[in-house]
Amino acid sequence: MSADLSHYLGVFRRHWWVVLAAGGVGLGLGALVTQAVPRVYESSTSVLVQAVSGDSNASGGRTKGPINLDTEAQLVGSGAVAVKAAALLRSPVSPITLAHDVSVEVPANTTVLVIRFQADTPQGAQAGSHAFAEAYLRNREETARAELDSRIKTLNAKAKQLTTSLSNINSRLARAADGSFERSNLESLRNNSQNQLNNITGRLNELTTATVGAGSIISDARAPDAPTSPNALLNIATGGMVGLLVGLALAFVRERFDRRLRTAADVRDRGRIPVLASLDERTTPHFDDVLQPYGPGGRVFNRLRNEILASLNSGDQIIVVTGASRGSATTLVAANLAAALARTGSDVVLIGAHLPDSVVDAAPLARMLGVAPMPGLSDLLAGRIGLQKAMQRTPRIPSLRVITTGGAATAAGLMQSQRLRDTLEALRRQTGYVVIEAPSTSSSADAQSLASLADAAILAVELRRAKRPALLDAAEQLSRVGTPLLGAVVLPRLNAMRTDEQNLPVVTLPAERRPEPRPGQRPEQPSEQRNDQRPDQRQEERREPRPDETAVLDTDRTQPMRRVPAGTTSGGPGGPTSGGPTPGGPVRPRPTELEEVTAIIDLGSASARTKTAEKTGEQPDEK
Repeated sequence: MSADLSHYLGVFRRHWWVVLAAGGVGLGLGALVTQAVPRVYESSTSVLVQAVSGDSNASGGRTKGPINLDTEAQLVGSGAVAVKAAALLRSPVSPITLAHDVSVEVPANTTVLVIRFQADTPQGAQAGSHAFAEAYLRNREETARAELDSRIKTLNAKAKQLTTSLSNINSRLARAADGSFERSNLESLRNNSQNQLNNITGRLNELTTATVGAGSIISDARAPDAPTSPNALLNIATGGMVGLLVGLALAFVRERFDRRLRTAADVRDRGRIPVLASLDERTTPHFDDVLQPYGPGGRVFNRLRNEILASLNSGDQIIVVTGASRGSATTLVAANLAAALARTGSDVVLIGAHLPDSVVDAAPLARMLGVAPMPGLSDLLAGRIGLQKAMQRTPRIPSLRVITTGGAATAAGLMQSQRLRDTLEALRRQTGYVVIEAPSTSSSADAQSLASLADAAILAVELRRAKRPALLDAAEQLSRVGTPLLGAVVLPRLNAMRTDEQNLPVVTLPAERRPEPRPGQRPEQPSEQRNDQRPDQRQEERREPRPDETAVLDTDRTQPMRRVPAGTTSGGPGGPTSGGPTPGGPVRPRPTELEEVTAIIDLGSASARTKTAEKTGEQPDEK
C-alpha cells in the first residue's frame, strides 16, 4: 500500500505542473461559464390552501384532510392558471412558456403551497410568483363557486318540482271524499313532498348564504437580492475539481508514455538499478570543475568512493564510468571519483577514453584537472607516444595522473586493439586504481569494449536527459560482457559551459627549476633533451609558455604539492615510474625530503608568473 501511494505521489510530484495547469484551466472555464450563463432570479410566494365544498382527498394521500396538496401543486402549473397569470402580468409570453418557469413545493405536514417563479430580473421573478399565486387562488375560488352554483341550481330545480307536485296533490285532495282510501293516500304523498321541500329549502338557504374561501397568501413574493443561477462559487469549484481530475489523468498518461528519468527513484524503480549516489542542484557544480573534498558534493563522492571500495573484490583495480546519455555527466563523475580515490593516498590513473571529434571537446577533462589536452589516449593507442609520456600528473592532487583523450584523429577500432589491453595490464602493475571515462552506451560501442576490460562499471545518469530505454540498454550491454554493474550515480541536468569560459585555455604549469649541479658532477640534462627526441621537438618543448596556455588557479582551491629538494634527481629512487619523469610535470620525491608548497598561477601579464611560498619561512622566488 505504501509503495503504491509513493508511486502515485511520485507521479504527482513529477507532473505537478500538469495537474495545476489543468486545475487552473478548470477554474477559468468555471469563471467563464459563470459569466456566460444568463442570470436567473427566483422569488417565492406561500399560499395557505383552505378546504372548499367539493374537495376530496385521494385514498393514500399524504394528508388526512379533504385537501390533496399534490393535486393542488399540479393545478398551479395548469393551463387555466397560466392563462390567468399571463393576464395578470400582461406579458406577451405565452402561458405555456410561463408555466415552465413556475415550480411548487409542498412543506411536510402543512396545507401550504410555496409557489416559486424564475425570471431574468428580480422584478420579473417577484411579479411572476405573485401572479401565479393570485391566479391559482382565483381559479380555485372560481371552481368552488361554479360547483356551488351548480348545486344551488340543482336544488332549485328539485324544489320547483316538489312545489308543482304539492300543488297537484292539493288539487286532488280537494276533490277526494272524506274517509276514502284515495284521500288518505294523497295526504301521505303531500306530507312526504312537503318534508322533501323543507329539506331542499334548508339546503338552499345554507348554500346561498355560504362564503367561498379557496385560500390566502400568507407570505407574498419579494424581489430577490442575488440571482440563484449561475452559482459562481459552485461553478468555479466544480470547474477546478474537474480540471484537477483531468490533470491527474493527463499526469498518469504522461507518466505512462514519458521515457525520461526525472528522479533518482525513477532510476531505482523504473530502471531497476541501485543508486550509489545522488547529487542535487546544491551539490552539483559547474560541469568542468572538481568538487572540493569537504564541500557538500565532495562528501557525496567520498561516500561513493567508500561504497565502491567495499564492493570491489580483491584484485579489482579498473573501474569504467559510462553514461546512459550524451553529455558531460560521465566526465564529471569519473574525474571526481578518481580525485576521491587519489585523496586516500593511492596511485590513481584517470583515462579519458571518450575520444572527441575535435580538440575543443577534449578540454573539459583537461580543464578540470589542470593538465594539457595533448598528447593523450588516441596518441598512445596510435603508437605516437609511450605510456609514461601520455600520463600527466595533476598539480592539485599529486597521487592522480591523467591520460587525456588526446588529439582529434580518428580512433576507429583502437578501443578493441591489443595495445589498449597491454596498456591496462601495465597500469594494473604500476598503479593502485584505474578509472576510465568511457563514452555513453547510446552513442558508441566503445563503452561495452572498455567495460569488458574493466573489473566493475558505474553508470552516470543525468536526469531529464537520460531515458529509461537507454538506461536499460546500458545495463544490458554491461551484463552481456560480464562486467559487474555496481550502480548508478544520479546527477541533475547539467548546465552548459558558460560563454565566458568556452575559449579559456587549459591550465598548464611551467617546468620546475632544476637544482644546481654539485662540484664535479655533470649537469643534469632536462627531460626535454633526451636522445630519443627530435631537435624540432626539443625546440618546441623548450619554449616559454604562451599567454594563452595558462589560466588562473584560485588560491583558495589549491592543494599542497610535492617538490624535489635540491640535489635530488628524477631518475633516482622514489621516482614515480621506472621510465623517468613525465615531461613538464612534477616529480614524486622521496618521503624523507618532502616539503609542502602552494602553487599560484596568475595571468596578470603575457607570460605566466609562478610564485612559490614555502612553509619553512623562506622568501618566495619568482620566475
